[in-house]
Amino acid sequence: MNVSSFRDCQAWRAEGLPMSTTSNEACKMYDAVLNQYVKWRNDDSLGGFEACLSALQTADPNFVMGHVISTGLELVGTTTSPRLNERLSSAVKKTVELAKSQDITPRERLHVQAMQLFSQGNFPKACDAWEDILLDHPTDLLALKFAHDAYFYMGAQTRMRDSVARVLPHWKPHMPMSSYLKGLFSFGLLETHFYDQAEKVALEGLSLVPDDAWAVHAVAHVCEMKAEVDKGLKFMEDRENDWQVSDMLASHNYWHWALYFIEKGEYEAALSIYDSQIFRRCKTSGAMLDLVDACSLLYRLQMEGVFVKDRYRELFQISQPHADDHVTLFNDVHFLMVSLGAEDSGTSRRLLEGLQELAREPGENQQHQMAKTVGIPLCQAMMEFDQGNYSQSVDLLYPLRYQVVNIGGSDAQRDLFNQLLIHSAIKSDNTRHQKLGRCLLVERDAVRPNSPMTQRLMKTALALHV
Repeated sequence: MNVSSFRDCQAWRAEGLPMSTTSNEACKMYDAVLNQYVKWRNDDSLGGFEACLSALQTADPNFVMGHVISTGLELVGTTTSPRLNERLSSAVKKTVELAKSQDITPRERLHVQAMQLFSQGNFPKACDAWEDILLDHPTDLLALKFAHDAYFYMGAQTRMRDSVARVLPHWKPHMPMSSYLKGLFSFGLLETHFYDQAEKVALEGLSLVPDDAWAVHAVAHVCEMKAEVDKGLKFMEDRENDWQVSDMLASHNYWHWALYFIEKGEYEAALSIYDSQIFRRCKTSGAMLDLVDACSLLYRLQMEGVFVKDRYRELFQISQPHADDHVTLFNDVHFLMVSLGAEDSGTSRRLLEGLQELAREPGENQQHQMAKTVGIPLCQAMMEFDQGNYSQSVDLLYPLRYQVVNIGGSDAQRDLFNQLLIHSAIKSDNTRHQKLGRCLLVERDAVRPNSPMTQRLMKTALALHV
């Protein structure tokens, strides 16, 4: 990609998004970073994120939006907590101080405010600030994308969809990256169960940009939620060369591919994807999305009766350093899957106790506020299941059914907890739980007809409780 194609000071001004810097190079590098963020891709021709962020910092060390995008991306990545990471915490403070000392635009000031709120775990108020920006500047893609990610972390599905819907009319085909809004909107549609519309919008996006990995990912979700397994497998395979170039989302798309195999009961094929793609990428990238996908895949396979203990031990080396992060509940429950699987009871206990401690005085942190009602009982249910206390697991999980959405993630990712409840109910020695398990399977069959996994579990339930 040619650096000259990125927007300089004048180009940003012409779009109604003026930047408080006189450095054209800083403006172009900001654009280069934004491009890669939206495309989920380290662009090698630019030296990837790292080189662009470094060039951005060199071009204008005091460029407030440069600090906003650089620190904001690290925060939204959730791989480290500003509560524990002094360097990240200082980066947030520095951005706030820079903003105070300069005459910047109201839009830039709101960006700084949103980033600071997000760093404090106040995701709802951060989103309010980003929406405030979008009200006057609907083409501010950084505000749109940061809000999209934060809504995702809160499980705020309708807001995630509507946030994109509101700005769509302001985006014209000639605008840089306009086609990527199709993938963003499609994701919001599918998370609010508009599956046919979601697929249509994603395919429109792919007809414009065939390598939009987020739009591919939206179609993968639709096939997953409708249990259209063979269609999903074919779609991922046909487009693999297009989407695997997005190194930041490739592992997640392979995860979707593996889910189809688990659905079909083809465990070896799922394990093969885990070994060759998911674990390999997770080890190299250290990215949180890659890590939680690896955790989730092993847990699902284990529920299906597949032996994965050795793989858990390997993965534990990567997840264990994050046990005290507590940035999102979604991440926490995934780390717990691995410490349980690796039979490291000390780490499992530490993770739960750390969460309990933070839940006592959560302050403005939305995730810590949710810990008491959802996060902690969810962790306890997983621990009971691990101990073979299935009826206790049901007692903890069943009341949470409609609250689990609040830990964030997608319907497909959270489906693991529906499966966990069904497995717990089927295995429980309480006859009411067993009956509940069969009812949940009937319900699952009604909304996802022709699911091979549902059929398998029905057979198991009937065989156990004749």
